[in-house]
Amino acid sequence: MKYKTVDQSYLSDIIENDTEFLPLMSDEDEAKISKENTPEVLPILPLRNTVLFPGVIIPITIGRERSVKLIKDADSGNKTIGVLSQKQFDTEEPVIEDLNVIGTVAHILKMLKMPDGNITAVIQGRKRFFLNEIVSSEPYYKGKISELKEVKPIESDDEFDALVDSVKELALKIIEESPNIPTEASIAIKNIKIQLLQLTLFHRT
Repeated sequence: MKYKTVDQSYLSDIIENDTEFLPLMSDEDEAKISKENTPEVLPILPLRNTVLFPGVIIPITIGRERSVKLIKDADSGNKTIGVLSQKQFDTEEPVIEDLNVIGTVAHILKMLKMPDGNITAVIQGRKRFFLNEIVSSEPYYKGKISELKEVKPIESDDEFDALVDSVKELALKIIEESPNIPTEASIAIKNIKIQLLQLTLFHRT
């Protein structure tokens, strides 16, 4: 299997400019995804220090041998995997007890080979799931899952609005204290409510 060799700047460019990469899903997208048939058993990919949410697109560096095998197999198949975050990011070889039981079904969008030889996969979160049990552990974990339905707040939910504001405030503080995060990220966070309002108005007209 061949992968295109790229550098970090190219990776950033394709995520920003490629028409496949739409991090904010419309109502039509969500409705389409909700009707997708998710396999009852999925290969389980552990993520360290990262949480993938439905609709969000992220690049992940694949370093562990088991994870490389999983990603290559999935990419040559239906490109669907289950992603679970590790409870402790510094666990090198996590066992199932080291993973959270609620994760995200993900679709592999692109496979890229970086200059250092590592493989980077660009994945998009589709829907949440609960891990019921592990059905096999070799050559990587496969788990039996149940889909979790999304529950949206009502439009005039003051508690939800306050929670969003608190999360935005915390995110902006993290960005201010992290020199490696581009300043554009803070603009995107500040515009979250504007984007959601625009989507709401668009779908009503």
